[in-house]
Amino acid sequence: MHIEKNNQPLHGVKCVVNTCHYHVLGDHCGATKIEIQPRNASSTEETDCATFRPNNGSMQ
Repeated sequence: MHIEKNNQPLHGVKCVVNTCHYHVLGDHCGATKIEIQPRNASSTEETDCATFRPNNGSMQ
């Protein structure tokens, strides 16, 4: 899955995972869209951000 990265944060989405390629300073998400999985999750612990992409070692 290839998702573009914006310079503007995705409105209403907070992301504190600073090791993600889409992390924007201020704990925002710069992905143009996000995908959360799996379909039949019944708790927070069962969910996963499928959009996560490891940053190539540099902090943003």
